[in-house]
Amino acid sequence: MRFLSLTIIAAVLLTGCGTGKNSMSSTSGKGWQKLFDGKTTSGWHTYGKTTAGAKWKVEDGALFLDAANKTPGQGGDLVTNEEFTNYHLKLEWKIAKNGNSGIIFNVKEDPKYNATYTTGPEMQVLDNDGHPDAKITKHRAGDLYDLVKSRVENVKPVGEWNTSEIIMNDGALELIQNGESVVKTTMWDDNWKQMVAGSKFKNWPAFGIYKTGRIALQDHGDNVWYRNISIKRL
Repeated sequence: MRFLSLTIIAAVLLTGCGTGKNSMSSTSGKGWQKLFDGKTTSGWHTYGKTTAGAKWKVEDGALFLDAANKTPGQGGDLVTNEEFTNYHLKLEWKIAKNGNSGIIFNVKEDPKYNATYTTGPEMQVLDNDGHPDAKITKHRAGDLYDLVKSRVENVKPVGEWNTSEIIMNDGALELIQNGESVVKTTMWDDNWKQMVAGSKFKNWPAFGIYKTGRIALQDHGDNVWYRNISIKRL
C-alpha cells in the first residue's frame, strides 16, 4: 500500500509539471504544425508586406515585439504566410506592464483592407490591472474583443506566461485561456450578425465574414512575447 501511495503521488507531481518554455507538449502529436520555429520569423510577414518588420524580433525562443523600436515602417501586425479554415491554434503569450496586444484570426489580407482587424476577430491579450482598455466590458484578456465577455477570468500576472487556444470548426468558435474554456459562440449565424451590429465593428462590412484567413499577432505599440505557436487543421 505504501508503495502504491508513493506511485500515485509521483504520478500527480509529474502531471503538474511542464510549465516551462516547451510546456505545450500536446502539440507534438499527429497533425500539429509549428508556426514558429523559435529561432526566426520564417513563415510570418508584416501585414501588407512580404517580410517581417524589424520591430518583431526573436528573443529567448519567443517572437518579441520591441516597442522601443520607433523606426518608421518596421512595425505592424505580424501574420502567417499560410491561410487556415478549420483549425485548433495553440500558443503562449506574456505582456509588459500596462500592455495591449491580441491574437487576430481569419484575417483576409487584401490591399482594400488597411488593417488585420478590419476583417479578423480578436482574442484579447492585455494587462488587465494596468491597461485602461480593461475598464471596458469585452475588452479584457481572453475576451472575444468587443463581442463576447470571457466566462471566467484567469489571466496570470504581468510577466508570466499564459496559454491561449482558438478552435474554429465550421463556424463553431471556442476560446480557451490557461486551460479553461472562456468563450463559446458561433460565427456567421444571425446571432453573430447581431453581435457585430452592436459592436464597434458595425460599420465595417468585411469584419468577421471570412471563413478562411491568416493568423495575426497584433502590434499595439507595447512589448509583448509569443512562443510555442502551433496549429492543427481540422
